[in-house]
Amino acid sequence: MASTFHGKSQRGESGVAAGGGAARAGVVHAPESASELDDMVLRLAGMLFGCEEGRLVWVSGLSPDGEPVRHQWPTTPLSRAEWTLIAEARRLRACVVRPAGRQGWLLAAHPFEHAQAVMLAEWPEDSGLPDTPPAGLTEFLSLLALRMRVEVELGAARRAAGRMEKAAKLQSAFYLIADLASSELDMQEMLRRVQAVVKGLLYADNFSISLYNPERDTLRFMYFSDGKSPTAFNVGTEIPGSRLANSLTMAVIRQGRSLQGPSRCLRELLGLEGAGEFGPESVDWLGVPMIAEGRVQGAVVVQSYDPGQRYTDADQALLAFVAQHILTALERRQAHDELERRVEERTQALTQEVRERQRGERLQTALFQIADLASSELDMAEMLRCIHDVVRGLMYARNLLIVLHNDERDTLRFIYHADEMDPDLVAIDVDVPAETMRDTMTLGLVRHGRPVMGPPARVTAQLGIPEGVYVGAMAEDVLGVPMVSEGIVRGAILVQSYDPAVHFEADDRALLTYVSQHILTALDRKQAQADLERRVESRTRELAAVVGELRAQIRERERVEQQLMHETRHDSLTGLPNRGFLYDALDRAIARRQRNPDHSFAVLFLDLDRFKVINDSVGHHAGDKVLKQAGTRLAACVRPFDVVARLGGDEFAMLLEDVNLPEEACHLAQRVIQSLGAPMYIDGKELFTSASIGIALGHERYQRAEEMLRDADVAMYRAKAHGRRRFEIFDERLHGEALELLELESDLRRAIRRSEFVPYFQPIVRLRDRHVVGYEALLRWRHPSRGVLTPGAFLEVAEESGSVEQIDWQMFEKTCRMVQRQHEDVGYVTINVSPRHFRSPVLADQVLRMLDAHDLPHDRIRLELTEGALLDNPDQVLTTLEVLRDAGVVAALDDFGTGYSSLSYLHRFPLHSLKIDRSFVTALRRGEEAGSEAVVRAVVVMAETLGMDVIAEGIETGEQCDYLLEIGCELGQGFLFSPARPASEWAAWRAH
Repeated sequence: MASTFHGKSQRGESGVAAGGGAARAGVVHAPESASELDDMVLRLAGMLFGCEEGRLVWVSGLSPDGEPVRHQWPTTPLSRAEWTLIAEARRLRACVVRPAGRQGWLLAAHPFEHAQAVMLAEWPEDSGLPDTPPAGLTEFLSLLALRMRVEVELGAARRAAGRMEKAAKLQSAFYLIADLASSELDMQEMLRRVQAVVKGLLYADNFSISLYNPERDTLRFMYFSDGKSPTAFNVGTEIPGSRLANSLTMAVIRQGRSLQGPSRCLRELLGLEGAGEFGPESVDWLGVPMIAEGRVQGAVVVQSYDPGQRYTDADQALLAFVAQHILTALERRQAHDELERRVEERTQALTQEVRERQRGERLQTALFQIADLASSELDMAEMLRCIHDVVRGLMYARNLLIVLHNDERDTLRFIYHADEMDPDLVAIDVDVPAETMRDTMTLGLVRHGRPVMGPPARVTAQLGIPEGVYVGAMAEDVLGVPMVSEGIVRGAILVQSYDPAVHFEADDRALLTYVSQHILTALDRKQAQADLERRVESRTRELAAVVGELRAQIRERERVEQQLMHETRHDSLTGLPNRGFLYDALDRAIARRQRNPDHSFAVLFLDLDRFKVINDSVGHHAGDKVLKQAGTRLAACVRPFDVVARLGGDEFAMLLEDVNLPEEACHLAQRVIQSLGAPMYIDGKELFTSASIGIALGHERYQRAEEMLRDADVAMYRAKAHGRRRFEIFDERLHGEALELLELESDLRRAIRRSEFVPYFQPIVRLRDRHVVGYEALLRWRHPSRGVLTPGAFLEVAEESGSVEQIDWQMFEKTCRMVQRQHEDVGYVTINVSPRHFRSPVLADQVLRMLDAHDLPHDRIRLELTEGALLDNPDQVLTTLEVLRDAGVVAALDDFGTGYSSLSYLHRFPLHSLKIDRSFVTALRRGEEAGSEAVVRAVVVMAETLGMDVIAEGIETGEQCDYLLEIGCELGQGFLFSPARPASEWAAWRAH
């Protein structure tokens, strides 16, 4: 609806009127809450129709459990009989009446269509209900139904917004927790920030995270933050489960389920003793287990000491979900720390080994053969045999024994034995307890810890072995040296001779001592090599697992990126490509056409006819389902490589390439119309819709996608203008109209620069004596070639091009100048204000400065606005109107009854008068019950109750004037009194 001060021209301006009349009766109190508004409505019903004990009962939606959420005002509980009456009225969708509890009164329930609401009130028995309701009651209930419907829709919108905001916060929290797990922060700082994330979701000032070790039955608090007992638990310390027998945290872990409630009540429920060392009792306590692979790994606990902070079932479900993400973050962090620790340990071990090898290489210069053997790939037995051969080349060593000692287990293990007299004296690589080797030369040498040499009798004496004790054949001479490492005897080497001519000397002892260290080094290196290979193999497996996990994460990230890319280029509701996707595809088709003139393509632009009716009747949820089903049907009408896109709202577009034009495009349009014309079954209802389609064929004049979509859009609106459920092809005729539109826009800009817009004035009269009380200023364009134009010829284009505000300010300025020149008493003048102006917070200051600049009293100018302006930005409009009212500039609501006609507007906004739309005045017929008399009468009564003036627009006959006077309407305007005239004709007309 055009809501500027010149927006009546499309009606021929036979009924253009402005708010005005007598002085305001008083300031209307605007309700500050929904309940206050409901209370005011019920009082108004009692004043108008005589009902008492009025109540409003409505359903705002479904609870999470699927149950209806009921509300009522006043909140006094209803009886079972009243609930039964309400249910019967909603079921029958009609007024239901029962005897009231007092004599001479009836209890009636009036249901509201599409609002899920009922008005319950007591009525006198002579009220005529339910068959003959009081005059105006039906209209009053219709207005009230709109109010209740708005209340229900606002409630649904708030719940939907809350759910979306909560989902967004939860998703953001999960991303933050995942990022923290991958950060370089230490564990405590990371978990402190995790607590901050959780606090953004629920009350978590007192927060702890603990991990459970089932093998050791211990609990370790990874993080603990509590305002009343900050030191109750040491972070990182393992606590035996037996000590935590009365802990609620351990109870959550033992039972593997969440616990919620006051801590004292939970302890009584679980049979636990008092809190004791675990801190004070909390007002509310919530703990959830962290579970992985079916096993409880720990728990997350929040608690509140503040009676105003309690937890809900939703908080419990939320914390349980967050706990799993915290567990994942902990596991990732612990795996990362463990990996770093192992890498550090391995680095240190390898570094030490390198040092030992470097020292060994320096020491093995003289005996490089032994060093080479020690570094060879030979197994232990072969290496020792080769070393034995090397030693035999240096000294007499036919009989050689090498033994290792395990100090921890106190055992001996013979790793090499070669004896010409007793070759099978000992078992190789078998641990032998030292106790069984007591009083032997081998064990004695290990215990002695120093080299020995000489005949067996002397050696046994040195070792403290009883005389006469000897194992094996008696040797002639013996040489034994211990293998010492870091002061610890780790074994011994013995050589002996059975030849009386062979005796060992000091050089042999030094050589064997030196060789013993190389043998020990060789043994250590062999063992280290075996351990290294084992650790490398284990580490390789671990790294492979980590690499596999990283690859899985990379694949998941790539999948998420692909999903995000898909979502940015596709409509979230229907899954179809969106406007951006279509623009890219259309630009490619245009570029291909420029390269190859034979390439043919077409764009079909369509929207669903009367889709708003579906939204308003069955709701936006059902409307969304209609859009989804429409998208599915459209996709089924085209080839796989064609593009079907949703542009927004109920608008769709289709791109066809490589087709025979225009035949195939027309056939497709017909298929789409037939497909969308079939009934849709939505939520148990059979819904029907249709489509109007505009077709733009590929042409060399198109350089951008926007140009082709614009032309298809023009053709679509031409199809709507010709009756809907049809298609139109954009041709040269439409192209010419588009050029005319462009020319009109240029003319408008030139007209603004040349100041070609002037006001015409139509009088507002007192119907009783036809005395002029004021005028309404109406827009006219003195076009240089087309003459005087009414707004119907250009206003819509001006609004779409954004030039309407500049036109308005020219009109405001000229109107004030002309009013200033009129010295005689002409009353007030109303000017229509476009809704665009009310978006500016400085509108009131601009209007007042303009009045002061022309030295005009503020009560000489009044503003006129439509309901559309109130809907656009209600808070800003309210502020602007209040500032103007306080300064003496009053406002009128134009075309009342053709829009939402909401009572809330009349209560909330400081309005001085209402203007009855000319359609109601034209329909006035004496004796016709179906006419508009009831509406006009209701508006008059309501305005009188609220202290507002009423002005009837479009009065063209004396009969209409007389009828309005009988109804109670005192002011009006129309062709009966005068058409709109320029200011120069004021004086002549008033004199006439």
